[in-house]
Formats: sequence, structure tokens, C-alpha cells
Amino acid sequence: MNIKAYMQTLGSQARDASRIIAAADTALKNTALLAIADALSDGRDKLLAANAVDMQNGSANGLDAALLDRLELNAPRIDAMIEGLQQVAELPDPIGEVTDLQDRPSGIKLGKMRVPLGVVGIIYESRPNVTIDAASLCLKSGNATILRGGSEAIQSNQAIADCISQGLSKVGLPEAVVQVVNTTDREAVGELITMTESVDVIVPRGGKSLIERISADARVPVIKHLDGNCHVYIDDHADLQKALAIALNAKTHRYGVCNAMESLLVAESVAKTVLPELAALYSEKDVELRGCDKTREIIASAISASEEDWSLEYLAPILSIKVVAGLDEAIEHINNYSSKHTEAIITEDQDRANRFIRQVDSSSVMVNASTRFADGFEYGLGAEIGISTDKIHARGPVGLEGLTSQKWVVYGDGQIRQ
Repeated sequence: MNIKAYMQTLGSQARDASRIIAAADTALKNTALLAIADALSDGRDKLLAANAVDMQNGSANGLDAALLDRLELNAPRIDAMIEGLQQVAELPDPIGEVTDLQDRPSGIKLGKMRVPLGVVGIIYESRPNVTIDAASLCLKSGNATILRGGSEAIQSNQAIADCISQGLSKVGLPEAVVQVVNTTDREAVGELITMTESVDVIVPRGGKSLIERISADARVPVIKHLDGNCHVYIDDHADLQKALAIALNAKTHRYGVCNAMESLLVAESVAKTVLPELAALYSEKDVELRGCDKTREIIASAISASEEDWSLEYLAPILSIKVVAGLDEAIEHINNYSSKHTEAIITEDQDRANRFIRQVDSSSVMVNASTRFADGFEYGLGAEIGISTDKIHARGPVGLEGLTSQKWVVYGDGQIRQ
């Protein structure tokens, strides 16, 4: 296969399809989403059979248990994909919305209209359900998309792609609205991220090494986050029962996710009260604790944290803990070491909470809540395309609105410039 020619063909087809889906009305897009959901339901046996091949190959190639878990499709996960499509169909359609209308002295009326980005390229690993999440959000937001999944999920992704094509065809939309790359050749990724004539934005989802490579080599704009070194700060004025519950949930609800807490900061005035209780709770979950000197004076089982620990995303039952003098040191530490993903403060003092929200420079900042809420579904966005730690164009969980832009619209009645 000539990879360059193949990818150029996908790009040309996507560009043509993007003009059609951009003009589609809400009812047609929703009907397409529901038709894809029906095709997934009807194709359960084929999906499971294709996934079984990927699982068998994954085991033979030495994928670890965590990766195999991400790769697996089963009845509940297929149900979740179908439900996700139905939820996206129920979301408000942002396309065509005109906001900020104002009358100008010249007599013109000025506003901003929400429009699609055009063609979105998405590169991801392992989880086949991402194929449906990405396809549904791009379709509803009026974008065409080119999806390149991981080689370990090639059979599953192709089976899902067939269902998507069936749904699009059923409602009269071109199949090129959603295209899944059918080769595992890494050259396809290199082509996709440099196709400036046909691709408007790239969204990488996967490990840090993948995203670093895409960010370094892409000529197309990238919406990304490299890692999730998330913090919880227990303030002097915290409700300690809230603090215990939130600090436990933020770390142990799930370990291998980007919104899990990786570093815990505790005000010195409450450290001797709260840390022993937290240490007991973490011990029950077999969480390894790595602490500063003051932490280790309170928690004998904690090992010494290195400078590197403050910057690490563990994605594992490991937690770094630092005792800080107070709010100022906590904010300074977070802004120095955080990956700008999600941070939380536990406090009953509203002034301190407001300072934390204003001064912490991350895509999500929380008061008295677990970092695990930094998620598109929990934010009411439906499925998410990813979480961005960039400041331009989208920031935080990227849903429908994050896959759009705005253009100025002017309404006149014969006005000319004087």
C-alpha cells in the first residue's frame, strides 16, 4: 500500500464530506447517531468476534492486564457505546447558534455564529470505545473526522467502522464523514499530522510518549494534554471529614486515569490530625506513600519523596505527600509542578477558595470536590474527545463546543461605510 496516497485520499474525501455534514441540520445528525447505535446493537456478535481476535493477539504480544482491560469489548461496554450515542443525540446542537448580538452606531447588527472546525484527525490507543466517542462528537458538531486507532485494536475498530458506515448510509450521509484508517503502518500517523490542506486539527489520546511525538512533529494544530499530575490541597480551614473522603476518592477510585490525584498537599496546622487517618485508609488500599521530611515524621511507613516525585503522573497506587506552611506555599507548589490538568482545595473559607481558584493555573480548579469529576460526562458534555491542558483553542474536557469555532456575522439593511 502507498501510505501517502492512501492518506491523501482519506483527507480529500474528508474535506468534501466536511462541507456536507457542516450543512446538515440537527435532526439529520441525530438520526444518523441513532442509526449508528442501531447498527452497533445489530452487530454485537461481529464486534465481539473481532475484539476476541484483538484480545488473543494482545495476549500473544505480551500486553499487560491493564492494557488488555482497556482493549476488551463486552456486552456492558457495547451497551455503554450505544448509550453514549443516544446521549450525544440528546445534547443541544451548538452549530449555527448566534450570540453576542449588538447594534452598532452604523446601523449594522453584529454577532458571532458557532461553526464546525472542519476535519478533525484523532489518534488514540487501545480503547475501541474511543472510536464511537470521537465519531459521535465530531458528527454532532458538524465535523468530518479521520480516526487512527492503535494497532492492538485494529480488528475491533474496523468492525465499529462498519457499523458507523451503515448508520451514515442509512440516512443518506457520505461514509467519508467518519473514516477509520485501515492500516497499522506508523507512516499513516506521520502523514495525517502534516496534511494541512485537508485536516484542520489533530487530537491525540494516549500515553505521554505518543502525545509528545505528535506535538513535536505535527504541522496541523494539536489539542492535547501530556499528563495528569493532579493535586489536592487540604487547607487549615478544611472540614477534615470532607478531606478524608475526597483525598481517598481522588487517589483510589481509579489509578490509571489522568484525573486521579498524584500529589497531596496538607497545611502544617492540620497535618498531624489528618495524615495518620489518611495513612490508615491508604494502607487498606495498598497505596505506597512518598513524603517530604515533615510527612515522614508523621507517617512512619512513608518513604522519602525525591524531587522528581513532585512532577510524576504515577497512574498507579502511589501518592506523593507534602506538608506546606499554608495556602501560599500550596499555590506556589502546584503552579511549579502541576501538569495544569486538575487541582482541588478542601476548605470552608470562601476567601481562600476564591484565591485558589483565581491563582492556580490549571484547566479545572475545584473546591471541596474530588479531582475525578474532571470528565466530559460529569461536566454534562456527553462523551469527551479528550482533556486539553492548552490555553488555546479549547481547555479542560473537550466536548461539542470544543470542536467548534466562531465567525463574525453582520446583518445590515443597505449600510455603506462612510
